[in-house]
Amino acid sequence: MKKVLMVCLGNICRSPLAQGILQSKVNSEAIFVDSAGTAAYHVGNLADERSIDVAHKYGIDITNQRARKFVVKDFDTFDVIYAMDASNYDNILSLARNNEDEQKVKMILNELQPNENNSVPDPYYGGNQGFENVFKMLNEACEIIAKKYYI
Repeated sequence: MKKVLMVCLGNICRSPLAQGILQSKVNSEAIFVDSAGTAAYHVGNLADERSIDVAHKYGIDITNQRARKFVVKDFDTFDVIYAMDASNYDNILSLARNNEDEQKVKMILNELQPNENNSVPDPYYGGNQGFENVFKMLNEACEIIAKKYYI
């Protein structure tokens, strides 16, 4: 079984959406998808209500997810770790123990625009349109991820 981890800062906006979107596109018996945050601000909390709402709008239920913090053991558990932005990418790499750990970490939007290192903007302080935009970006990236690796 392949294991994919989606990571943002607080694990309440972008990474729960990415987790839910990718889960909706792959066979759950072949692919395990999870999410985490590099900060522990929201551990145990539901995803942001706006993320829940936009996911629901597209037929995806993320209400079973709870925020958790990224830990070093995640390098052992997951085959691929997708960072939502450069800051979280750097935070994840700062915990890497070796080259093998480092090779697992990727910027998610590089699936759409290879080697551009574009970030998924954090919609937390914006309005609902920001969540809609983030959903669309992540949906495109997850479509490529699903086709490229896991279907």
